[in-house]
Amino acid sequence: MNETEQKLRNEARTLLEQGRVDCIIGYETGSLKFTTTPLITKDKDDTDRLVINPFVVNNLSVFLSDVDGKAGIVAKGCDSRSIVSLIQDQQVAREDVVIIGVPCSGVIDLDKIEKLIGKDRDELDDIAWDGDKAVVTIGGAKKEFPAKEVLMDDCLSCDMPAPKEYDILLEEVGPLVCDNELSRSRIKELEEMSPEQRWEFWENEFSRCIRCYACRQVCPACFCKRCFVEETEPQWISPLPKWQDNLIFQAVRMIHVAGRCTDCGECQRACPVNIPLRSLSKKMEEIVDELFQYKAGTDKDTPPLMAAYESEEAEDFIR
Repeated sequence: MNETEQKLRNEARTLLEQGRVDCIIGYETGSLKFTTTPLITKDKDDTDRLVINPFVVNNLSVFLSDVDGKAGIVAKGCDSRSIVSLIQDQQVAREDVVIIGVPCSGVIDLDKIEKLIGKDRDELDDIAWDGDKAVVTIGGAKKEFPAKEVLMDDCLSCDMPAPKEYDILLEEVGPLVCDNELSRSRIKELEEMSPEQRWEFWENEFSRCIRCYACRQVCPACFCKRCFVEETEPQWISPLPKWQDNLIFQAVRMIHVAGRCTDCGECQRACPVNIPLRSLSKKMEEIVDELFQYKAGTDKDTPPLMAAYESEEAEDFIR
């Protein structure tokens, strides 16, 4: 257990003991090697199970609407911006959440580790950060890899690893090892395609979609109690996973989360058939920045991008 982890456990226990929160939302060790899983508890003794490590992938803000009372929540940089976005949309009251900001050096992508090593994660002894390198131990031998080779793609383009909004900050965090070009390499490939080639690409990708809605369920910005795909009067799309309807679902979802997406990468990570959904959400984020100079979740006192309008707003963004 590292020092930051001990601070987290102490702070979480204190919050519960003092009655400042009704529950804690954090991470505990997962059932699979090198994984974590969300921990939601009202028991102060459960705080000893809280962990902070390079595998805390989940954006925990998605659980805020499901808990009763005041919640203490562990938040990385992108997670805290998702919380701010929910506050802006009046889905969460600021006074009902205590944000425990944690340092984030980026989340390690286990799939990238397995490809680099040529072994399954179960065969590895340890994975840890050493400065800007990931150190992988196998059978006592250590191998080092630059951070940009093992980080999640969304982490590679993260310019705000420290929480923008917090009540408790466990530790200051420096900038991540960013490589935005590498992070958006898939997007660049798509941009260089002709419209016909892009259409064929997405037809192939969405033909594999099973419409499980995992992408929707893990997304904090998808907070509607009833999704448009579940409407029957009128029925917007077929319940069958036909590729055209799958494409419409994702296109409409992207419009709905415009100005709310914090590029946490959860949608792509949760997809069971590995559709590159972040290519859509990241490009959408870039368009929002270009047209409106707006970055999601940076100011809780600013009106939500797509829920506020002023008559004197410029209309030169209409193409």
